[in-house]
Amino acid sequence: MAGLVLCEPTELYNILNQVTKLSRLTEPNYLCLLDVRSKREYDESHVITARRVKKRANEYLLLESVDLECVKYCVVYDNNTSTLEIALGGEDEDNTEDRRHELVPGAAVECGRALARLTHHPICILKGGYERFSAMYHFLRTQKIIWMPQELDAFQPYPVEIMPGKIYLGNFRQACDPKIQKDLKIKAHVNVSMETGPFFVDDSDKLLHIKIEDSLEANIFPFLRHLCHFLEIHLQLGSVILVFSTLGISRSCAATMAFLMHWKEQTLKKSWAYVKKCKNNVHPNRGLVAQLSEWEKVILGDSVTDIWDPPY
Repeated sequence: MAGLVLCEPTELYNILNQVTKLSRLTEPNYLCLLDVRSKREYDESHVITARRVKKRANEYLLLESVDLECVKYCVVYDNNTSTLEIALGGEDEDNTEDRRHELVPGAAVECGRALARLTHHPICILKGGYERFSAMYHFLRTQKIIWMPQELDAFQPYPVEIMPGKIYLGNFRQACDPKIQKDLKIKAHVNVSMETGPFFVDDSDKLLHIKIEDSLEANIFPFLRHLCHFLEIHLQLGSVILVFSTLGISRSCAATMAFLMHWKEQTLKKSWAYVKKCKNNVHPNRGLVAQLSEWEKVILGDSVTDIWDPPY
């Protein structure tokens, strides 16, 4: 039995927006997203790709089409559950009839416990449920119930969230998408590529353009103090910032790690692990990794992370 863990809304947002060549939602064993609210609530709107779990005679009916033992992420949500502590028995008799007909806060935990015996990984219970998630990410709500494979192939992921509602990490296509800029309320860009995007052009207050090639010889180190200052200023102003590069896997990831090392006064190893958790295809080239190691010396006074370990 794998057990249950709470999942923050930002974690589910990042799970939904992972990408390799295509969105990872195209992978059959990547995500099983389950909605245990009433049919009326589900039909009104739900999180994209979520499937409703039905209940009969106080038992949840498992989805026959899903092999939960092979699924990497199984996320369950109800309306607003915020804790794993819930009494599953001993309800007042007056409430028993209501409980048979409608799901109450905590239904996600009840369902999760029923599923946990079938999974290899822990069942994730969405903290704050649909209410909190949909308030934060209204653009990921839908009424669509069935997703065809070609529709998932065409799904365009959003940039991943590094600091909730503050810093996002993405690629050039996402930086040029007006819908993404509007949905995420982007107010500033850090462009770590040679290309020029359509937003904030010639506006030095809202755009930091670090023009470096995607190569082992690219020198990002001289820009790191300015980068950190730019991001700090916008965090103080309450601006939402998108850090991006051409593919969003090397230069922009290195810039994001450098800022986290500065902002939290932490090691490269810890910053790397955090960004990797947010975005699974992180891959700064060896030249950038060596410069991040030098930046670690500036931040901490010594080189702590062994960059010759396999993860780097």
